[in-house]
Amino acid sequence: MSTSLKAGLTVGVVQQPAWPDKAQSLAASEAGIREAVSRGAQLVMLQELHATHYFCQFEDPALFDLAEPLDGPTGQRLEALARELDIVLVGSLFERRAPGLYHNTAVVYDRTKGRVGQYRKMHIPDDPAFYEKFYFTPGDHDAARNEGFTPIDTSLGRLGVLVCWDQWYPEAARLMALAGADLLLYPTAIGWDPNDDDAEKARQKEAWTLIQRAHGVANGLPVIVANRVGFEADHSGVGDGIHFWGGSFVCGPQGELLAHGGETAEQLVVTIDMARSENTRRIWPYLRDRRVDAYGDLTRRFRD
Repeated sequence: MSTSLKAGLTVGVVQQPAWPDKAQSLAASEAGIREAVSRGAQLVMLQELHATHYFCQFEDPALFDLAEPLDGPTGQRLEALARELDIVLVGSLFERRAPGLYHNTAVVYDRTKGRVGQYRKMHIPDDPAFYEKFYFTPGDHDAARNEGFTPIDTSLGRLGVLVCWDQWYPEAARLMALAGADLLLYPTAIGWDPNDDDAEKARQKEAWTLIQRAHGVANGLPVIVANRVGFEADHSGVGDGIHFWGGSFVCGPQGELLAHGGETAEQLVVTIDMARSENTRRIWPYLRDRRVDAYGDLTRRFRD
């Protein structure tokens, strides 16, 4: 990370609704990016699958038509915005990698350099209203090829980009930290079943916020999270749709909230003191005290 950024990095998070119409969704993304940049953001992150509705509520082979290659129209538009606005931009694509091979992919664009890396979602859920295994192949893990839990180098630092369901796994955050990530970033699409009662909704949202703040604490790193908002119907008629709860946030390396969104469209813009990671790790040296000699069973599914 450059010396000039150690004093402060201004980040922007775009929290928006999305629609089946890519043009409408991307127009909302662009407006949010421009607003964040007008408020000083140097690094802007969009939510998971921001260019479309959350289509994984049901299984329909026709929806694979929404996918694009990395250098398709959506990627080209995001790359052009990063260049024009002189920012680092983290976007999200339903990626068509090859015939019959699709990924949920976060893509990083660095100012005039264009696309400098991508992260293909590693943990793929398969739950009611979140049938992602039908659509997405997990990413490969090959550090030598900068695939999997490997940070992406940019002019603003090393970005530990993960995606949604990855956010529940401390192993993923730790591997990014061990590879030298300066920040953890989580583009997300998560919400409530309308049939859940208020108490259950509160528990779910609090757990979601808490686990990601805890990754910041455990690794001494700032965390940036972008979630979508609004109600999206299940057009198959099987489910009752999802109310995406928003709640995007930025926290520091001790889990302290620096910015926290509500349940409507908005842009969060906040300056992170990047020097605090070093100072925090000196006081709480978790990486120093890890018993790496005793953790071998973590590679097992379960200790029977």
